Amino acid sequence: MVAKDLLGRTLFYRTPQGLIAGRIVEAEAYTGSSDPASHAYRGRTARNAVMFGPAGFAYVYFTYGMHHCLNVTADIPGSAGAVLLRGLEPLAGLEIIRSRGDAGPEWRLLSGPGKIGRAFGLTLSDNGRDLTSGPLGIAAGSPVSVAKIAAAPRVGITRGLEKRYRFAVIGSRSVSGPGLGPTARRAARS
Repeated sequence: MVAKDLLGRTLFYRTPQGLIAGRIVEAEAYTGSSDPASHAYRGRTARNAVMFGPAGFAYVYFTYGMHHCLNVTADIPGSAGAVLLRGLEPLAGLEIIRSRGDAGPEWRLLSGPGKIGRAFGLTLSDNGRDLTSGPLGIAAGSPVSVAKIAAAPRVGITRGLEKRYRFAVIGSRSVSGPGLGPTARRAARS
């Protein structure tokens, strides 16, 4: 599953202010028409069209009237799928991140999809960016072994709660929500 494969990779953005980067430590999968929690569950719309394109592109959406959230498209063209990035460990650009509104401890600066969007300065103009080339992208990083990945139900949704499509690096303090924090244990095969 792409969500697990993204753990340990590096999300980066070369901005006019400088480089921002973080190690991906938490991600949530959304599987399109078979997933009632997916934005693509009811089909293609202007908002979710990027999800139906090739893998490796940014699907950015605006939620709660305040947050830009970043997903990575993760399926073949014509079939929707995406992975929401939920938690990163900061690697570069701490001054930029802090200047955008978060004064908490370093390990909490990117612990949530809204915090990632704000810290990276994401807007709807980033929707559809190719994450394999350009200023916003994902670098190789250090893949995480299956033994160091925990799985849990997704958070912040009301449908598809039975799916254990939320994955995190065990022991990371930058995980965003309940159930996958620093004391999480590896879940049974997910």
